[in-house]
Amino acid sequence: MIRKAFLTILLIFGFSFAYQDLNAKQFYEMMQKEKDVIILDVRTPQEYQEGHISNAINIPVQILGQQLDKLNNFKDKKILVYCRSGNRSAIASQILDRAGFKNVYNLKGGLFEWKASELPLVK
Repeated sequence: MIRKAFLTILLIFGFSFAYQDLNAKQFYEMMQKEKDVIILDVRTPQEYQEGHISNAINIPVQILGQQLDKLNNFKDKKILVYCRSGNRSAIASQILDRAGFKNVYNLKGGLFEWKASELPLVK
């Protein structure tokens, strides 16, 4: 009985992720306060061209796993991740978490939330 309970707890907590969700206002405030953050746009290059957050690096989530070496120098920095709706960025945040990045923040609601909050984009 105790063994089953232990295994259940291990399964639940063993698959939890360390990244944090932020709303658009929190995401923007962190960008403003922390000058040494990395902003990662995980949408397609076409979506990125249509408008993106200032200073964002574009690495589509589909190839993020193969491109992690580009981010290895930033493992100790805060990484702010976003996409269109928050779904791809949540997946990307999990990938980064599993790769050892410990300061990962996901824009919950993605650019939909960002635009609704009337925050700036670069076109």
